[in-house]
Amino acid sequence: MKFFVSRFSAFYSDRQVRRNAHLMFRYLAVVILVVVIYTQLFLFLMMHLEGRSFSWLTGLYWTLMVMSTLGFGDITFTTDIGRLFTIVVLLSGILLLLVVLPFVFIRLAPWLEARFRMRAPARVPKGTSGHVIICTHDAIAPGLTRRLKQEAIPYFIIEPDTTRASELYVNGLAVVRGEVDRKETYENLNVARARLVLANLSDAVNTNITLTVHEVAPDVPVITISRDEHAEDVLALSGATHVLPLKRQLGEQLANRVSASHAQLHPVGRFENLLLAELPILHTPLSGKSIRGTRLREHAGISIIGVWERGRLYPAFPDHPLTDESVVVVIGTESQIDDFNDLFVIYDLNPNPVVVIGGGNVGGAAIRALHRKGLPVHLVERDRDLCARFSDQCEAIFHGDASDYELLRSAGILEAPSVLLSTNDDAMNIFLASYCRHLNPEVRIVSRVTRNRNIEALYRAGANFVLSSHSLGIDAVFSIIKDRKLIVLGERVDLFTVPLPKSLSDKTLAQSGIGAQTGLSVIAVRENGTVNTRLSPTDVLHSGMELVMMGDLEQRRRFAETFG
Repeated sequence: MKFFVSRFSAFYSDRQVRRNAHLMFRYLAVVILVVVIYTQLFLFLMMHLEGRSFSWLTGLYWTLMVMSTLGFGDITFTTDIGRLFTIVVLLSGILLLLVVLPFVFIRLAPWLEARFRMRAPARVPKGTSGHVIICTHDAIAPGLTRRLKQEAIPYFIIEPDTTRASELYVNGLAVVRGEVDRKETYENLNVARARLVLANLSDAVNTNITLTVHEVAPDVPVITISRDEHAEDVLALSGATHVLPLKRQLGEQLANRVSASHAQLHPVGRFENLLLAELPILHTPLSGKSIRGTRLREHAGISIIGVWERGRLYPAFPDHPLTDESVVVVIGTESQIDDFNDLFVIYDLNPNPVVVIGGGNVGGAAIRALHRKGLPVHLVERDRDLCARFSDQCEAIFHGDASDYELLRSAGILEAPSVLLSTNDDAMNIFLASYCRHLNPEVRIVSRVTRNRNIEALYRAGANFVLSSHSLGIDAVFSIIKDRKLIVLGERVDLFTVPLPKSLSDKTLAQSGIGAQTGLSVIAVRENGTVNTRLSPTDVLHSGMELVMMGDLEQRRRFAETFG
């Protein structure tokens, strides 16, 4: 109540507010006075001219019906004087409600719009600490803010445009009005007590942000997103704690998902002292077996914790069948991963070159990553300058349009083990994924995506793995926030830890039904500082344990609703 009174007092103290409020109050007073007078006259005339008696509420009902021009006709005068009175009431209603009222709102509209634009605050609440400051609401911000809300980490987005700031504020986002290159903005954001600052604009602006933040709070970490690989050193020299070259990292992550040469695990991240890795099942002896039937834990000590099938991650149930389209996610120590690779190196997948379509920033990073692995690459690119740039890192370069069948056939699409689609046009990548899938049904298709709404379309077109720079950026920023190694499992999928809910205490993993009810994969349990990944359905869950699980935000929300 005190908060409401203080906010109303601050609101009403504005001179323009008082002037417009007084105008509205005067208008309402006139309307109420006229309605009361007409109600009394109605009762008087009905009594003395018509000989009929009505209640005051009925009189009010008649007055409002006539003034608003609804006129139901259930109560009418039969005398000329009464009808003349009805006409007066009707005309005054038209004047007051249909003419004067719109003019009042026209006068108040600019003021109401201005008040709406000023709804977003210009500073954070007093005592705010441990918050993340996001310098603009870009493509990364929506996903990042959802993850921050899930982890109960406060955040604030800087927005210089007052109208845009109010729109974001009304949509439920924590926004502060201000310019990203002004010290006052960061002072209003209490940056000295912030967890970190994310500079996610252009490289030049990010440099300015870094310098400005460190002028106000020298010890606060600043994460900068680098748009150009040549700007990484400049951002680091300006004082950025972490520089994220997302396009280069995206290319490297896509290259890491390519299947070629021999069967082997592809590391995707590290948890504690354990590695997470993926293995495409195609052309391996694991195809056609169940997870239990692979006996990987017995032979190599590693555990299957999930199964990718056309963009969807399934829990690792023992009886889950593995097909040529499956990609298993495993966890184990570095030595166990090496032992597995030594065991499977005898299986030749396909010695032919990987086909990369598109040699831009993402494609170039992928080509360099594949070259470092010693894998042969064929590049298909329309730009001659880009073709010349990678002449020493590709086995062959094919200049032209990737939709040309003869060009793709010459590039080796019919025999290639993998094709990597790196154009920044989602529609083209969808087209190429479908085209390549029809030309070579067994090829592994790895693609980038720009807009999240096109992810499902790419999988329907035949892609095996899809990743966007936005999703990668969210994972990278969040790994820094949580002070852990970067783990890139795929679009919308993350690794997280939650305390064991009371509802699951003293139940076995099989009895918990976590995978069946939520779709999450329990990959480990932590108890007394020890992490156990060698789980079985009969393992009993105890109070005080932490569950290490893998899944998306929707599955995590379902877990919270189901188990508390």
